[in-house]
Amino acid sequence: MTAINGEGKDQVIFVTKEEHEIPSTVKLVDEDADEDHAEKGLILPSGEINWDCPCLGGMASGVCGEQFKSAFTCFHLSQEELKGSDCLEEFRSMQECFRQHPELFPQEDDLQTANPGPDSEQKDSPSISDFSTSEESDPLPSQLPITT
Repeated sequence: MTAINGEGKDQVIFVTKEEHEIPSTVKLVDEDADEDHAEKGLILPSGEINWDCPCLGGMASGVCGEQFKSAFTCFHLSQEELKGSDCLEEFRSMQECFRQHPELFPQEDDLQTANPGPDSEQKDSPSISDFSTSEESDPLPSQLPITT
């Protein structure tokens, strides 16, 4: 006999062994086009960017969301041999926004100062902040750490 315990915020249902052995009658529903896209992944089947994907960590809706969307869209649509090399201006704009909000986007140096680890003197790979944003000393596309 089924017993239901409805105390608190959760509902616990106890079933007997016999009830548990009865096959389920639940019918699965086909995907709905109006369904929440958060579980669909970064790129939707249509090829569009899913700005609601949890994998973006809220970057698309944060204080630098428009700059992030612009840079990410440019990179996603880039047809250059070195993907994204035509998006330097968009990434500079996003980086500038990050610098204007250090409380939300601490620089790598700030993080190492706050949390020095055993390998804090080691630097494995360059970050976007390693590159100058001045027009005179633009890094060559071959120097940018962009992967496909």
